[in-house]
Amino acid sequence: MPRHRDRLWLVIIAAALWGTDGLLRVPLVTDLAPSTIVFAEHAIICVLILPWLPGAVRAFTTAPRKVQLAILAIGIGASAVATTLFTAAFALGDPVTPLVLQKLQPVIAIVGAAVLLGERVTARFPIFLVPTLVGAWLLTFADPLGIALSQAQAALLAIGAATLWAGGTVLGRYAATAMATRHVTMLRFFFGLIASLLIVLALDDPLLPAAADLPGLVLLALIPGLLGLLLYYRGLAGTAASRATLGELAFPLTAALIGVTLLDGSLDGSQWIGFVVLLTSVTLLALHERRARTPAIMAGPLQPAVSD
Repeated sequence: MPRHRDRLWLVIIAAALWGTDGLLRVPLVTDLAPSTIVFAEHAIICVLILPWLPGAVRAFTTAPRKVQLAILAIGIGASAVATTLFTAAFALGDPVTPLVLQKLQPVIAIVGAAVLLGERVTARFPIFLVPTLVGAWLLTFADPLGIALSQAQAALLAIGAATLWAGGTVLGRYAATAMATRHVTMLRFFFGLIASLLIVLALDDPLLPAAADLPGLVLLALIPGLLGLLLYYRGLAGTAASRATLGELAFPLTAALIGVTLLDGSLDGSQWIGFVVLLTSVTLLALHERRARTPAIMAGPLQPAVSD
């Protein structure tokens, strides 16, 4: 991949916007069912992008069959189902456990990128991967060696979301080989809307939120939702999926800062150590991939066809 096209910094900015998610989502789960929140998010975004949806749908109908399947999987799995699982984990009353999914995503995405995209991990990659995973683990759990059984249900939901989001990273990179990134983003929300509607109906949850919850839902849809994903897919089009999934770890960093400064949360000593380790490893990875003669991850043969 040409050096000037690396856009890891956009992925990191997008992930930082996702870090505001908890600030907006946690108050909503006290009033609304998780499926209602997710459906409302997708509905608000689809209303905003409605003028551009016909072009995205036309691009979808002319895309190769495998790319179409990838887009469907992103919309249904990574957008609707994963976000519902993530919101349900918050609804259990534990605002910390869902962050563990960020620890799992790199491992899942690296395997998927190697299989689907042909990305090659060099010997330098573990230098960044190992401290990143360790830092994420320390940041997620106040007692990293003593996780209570009461966290198991939320952890299972988080693991499910992690798997689907990691798969979305790989499939999004694949879809960018044949479609404009703006179309990938719009189709993610369009098919996510359909899937989230089916989920809310299947669970017999309320379809419409209360009017008092609309301002929070609009902010949730716009900031970590639409804006975050527009930047993310633009960055992903010029970044190896394995490398992008580490850049996404800016999410728990931002979430931790917001939790401490705005949500009256606190970090234990081990969590602050994890914060520093994670911030350092993600920053060094971004600098290394921009400046090093030999990157830590070599892009596969699949390259973006459109880099808007």
